[in-house]
Amino acid sequence: MQEVMKFNQCVQRQVPGDSNNNRVWKWHIQDPASQRLTWNKPPKSVLVIKKIRDASLLQPFKELCRFLTEVKGMIVYVEQKVLEDPAIVADESFVAVKKTFCTFEEDFDDISDQVDFIICLGGDGTLLYASSLFQESVPPVMAFHLGSLGFLTPFKFDTYQSQVTQVIEGNAAIVLRSRLKVRVVKECRERKSGVDEQGVILTNGEADTGRTTMQYQVLNEVVVDRGPSSYLSNVDLFLDGHLITTVQGDGVIVSTPTGSTAYAVAAGASMIHPNVPAIMITPICPHSLSFRPIVVPAGVELKIMLSCGARNTAWVSFDGRKRQEVCHGDSITITTSCFPVPSICFRDPVNDWFESLAQCLHWNVRKKQHYLGSEEEEEY
Repeated sequence: MQEVMKFNQCVQRQVPGDSNNNRVWKWHIQDPASQRLTWNKPPKSVLVIKKIRDASLLQPFKELCRFLTEVKGMIVYVEQKVLEDPAIVADESFVAVKKTFCTFEEDFDDISDQVDFIICLGGDGTLLYASSLFQESVPPVMAFHLGSLGFLTPFKFDTYQSQVTQVIEGNAAIVLRSRLKVRVVKECRERKSGVDEQGVILTNGEADTGRTTMQYQVLNEVVVDRGPSSYLSNVDLFLDGHLITTVQGDGVIVSTPTGSTAYAVAAGASMIHPNVPAIMITPICPHSLSFRPIVVPAGVELKIMLSCGARNTAWVSFDGRKRQEVCHGDSITITTSCFPVPSICFRDPVNDWFESLAQCLHWNVRKKQHYLGSEEEEEY
């Protein structure tokens, strides 16, 4: 990838003392709108991600790919399963364009060093999927709103040619969406077996056979819940190695600022701008009225484990995918990833975010009070 970007955060610095030789501390806060996309040299390759099994996206997908290959002369990467759509296979007029594509398969091919930027066609889930394809550095992502909600997809497809051209020329603002680095350590178990005196095979208990470790990069949230069990979820939450609380309820959500407007906000959390370096912890239907959502610094390490007295196992998912069971002895460690998702803005990070709040979530929409005339004021 050829892009050059810097993750600008608020930093605290010490400046020379005043006349009384007292140290003075000042904040230097970076303006979010100053983050810009800068190319060392013009981009040559682009990954186009289309929502699978959506017939309404076929025509925009074909138009965009023709524009990128025939007009812009770019190398286009497309996932193999997208080209297996019967409507694309049967389109003879698209055969010549398809032959120019570079294809790949998820979990088999690594294209992280071959793509300069990404274009998503679909809804927010398409952007989440794009993030999951890159476990380290992520190319800049340009997301077109062709789905249902579109909170993370600021671009309209009507003027895609001029907008894509601006991105290729490096004329675009960037918001760096932090991700969570998640490490899941699971105890490997096998059923114990034995034979009693009458020759009956017994399969009681479990035996430890080692540990397996899995890692994920998560853009929205990690959700730990009670799964199909009717019992409360009962998990311990550690922060930098210290037990801070035990979550008793339907579960807990650990989210990024980007994920604060997803599942977390439905569970009562606040909405956090993606430029704020933080991790949000939100309980799901906690069995305690005082358990409110909290925000912790982005640099902490969180760890979630099943409590010793838990009556049942828990389940965990990552951006709604890779769902798996969490048993006694398993652990989920969560930190802020060093690899954010550079999301290309329509205007700038601040205006795009508030536009999404208004258009998608109808934030603070209500009927306004009527103005009181002079005669009405006198009556009061």
